[in-house]
Amino acid sequence: MIIIPAIDLIDGKCVRLTKGDYATQKIYNENPVEVARQFQDAGITHLHLVDLDGAKKGEVVNWKVLEEVAAATNLHIDFSGGLKTKEAVQRALDAGAAQVTVGSLAAKNPKEFVDWIWTFGEEKLILGADVINNKIAIHGWQESSTKDIYDFLDFYFEEGIDYVLCTDVSKDGMLQGPAVELYTDLISEYDGIQLIASGGVSQMADLVQLREIGCYAAVVGKAFYEGRISLDELSQFNRQNA
Repeated sequence: MIIIPAIDLIDGKCVRLTKGDYATQKIYNENPVEVARQFQDAGITHLHLVDLDGAKKGEVVNWKVLEEVAAATNLHIDFSGGLKTKEAVQRALDAGAAQVTVGSLAAKNPKEFVDWIWTFGEEKLILGADVINNKIAIHGWQESSTKDIYDFLDFYFEEGIDYVLCTDVSKDGMLQGPAVELYTDLISEYDGIQLIASGGVSQMADLVQLREIGCYAAVVGKAFYEGRISLDELSQFNRQNA
């Protein structure tokens, strides 16, 4: 299982929110490139880079940070937040993202996202499945849709999607453990799913549990920034489970 640290961006700074609430914003570092370099120096290979300004606005805002992080590191970057057009996806890939994560558009405009799958290939796209009470959340979690997580995944699995980044919004930033039951169900239901677990990780034991149920990867955010999990621990886990 791959460890994927998260850098969430507001005004070009590294921040964290709680349950996706922008009013809970806490700045951890003014320089995201410096944070990304620290991850790489510790042997981390992947990075989840989220443009929270873009998610809220509906178009990418923090292009400069993506370009700078990609230029300064060799990290496998998956980029998300405000990707609403093919041109934006292409620009993100050209700027150095290895993959992009798309949630809101996939929920609201399936026809468009299926076209993206055909255009870019499923290996470049991660389906963002952000969940509130088993319903898909959209627009930086500012809205909850009526779309059920299982109906959502049924459709896109038929279209060839493999990578799914699933966040239980109720767990995000709470440091109370991930949605193990939900992830176990999804892995059981969808054969071959490359499930990236996100939200709720609070200690190394959570990562061990996610590995044991068969997650492809796990995103680590607040637990690292709050000092609950050290960079050395993440690095060691990554080496042991590569």
